[in-house]
Amino acid sequence: MTIAIYLAHLNPVTNSHVEIIKELKKENEVRVMPVVFMKKDKEINSRSFPFSFQLRKKMLQSVFDDSILILSNYTFYSPFARYMPPLLSPFSWNIKEKILDGISEEYFTYTGDSTEGFVLKLYGLNPKIGTRKSISASFVREKMFEEALGNDTDWEKYVPQEVIKIIRENWQIVKKYSVEQDYTHKILGMKFPRDGFW
Repeated sequence: MTIAIYLAHLNPVTNSHVEIIKELKKENEVRVMPVVFMKKDKEINSRSFPFSFQLRKKMLQSVFDDSILILSNYTFYSPFARYMPPLLSPFSWNIKEKILDGISEEYFTYTGDSTEGFVLKLYGLNPKIGTRKSISASFVREKMFEEALGNDTDWEKYVPQEVIKIIRENWQIVKKYSVEQDYTHKILGMKFPRDGFW
């Protein structure tokens, strides 16, 4: 069976993510790799990346149980600038090795972003570019932050019920980042936290 590798932020897991994974599952073994940013031994979380890998894994498991494999192979270690420029930096090739660790059979990587798809192609990661969903995680995240600031929003309609429960149980995270500035660098369709970039 072909392995479908889904590289994504998943911050938070939304109905769009679930739709994509369900579609991939129809004919493939699915491996989901939420992106992780590490500085020393600590995961970096911020307004753009509020939920930890473990919480995002819990969100995915609440919907898919053990029918998909959720791995932390898509991890960047600070300083993140060392992964630049792509293709020329040996550290950027290390990411490819980790993504493909343990995969010997046919595979492809899935993305809804054409720029990211171009970069994945340069790395020989056999990208399959899907249709970008109209509702993004950043859209949902901003609506959650609005609610944390006291405004009524409809963010819950874009998120699976199981995931809503997990987010509500960890609402202090949403409240914390709702009042923080968003410090990120966007390079070739990929967002990096400013903290730990240099």
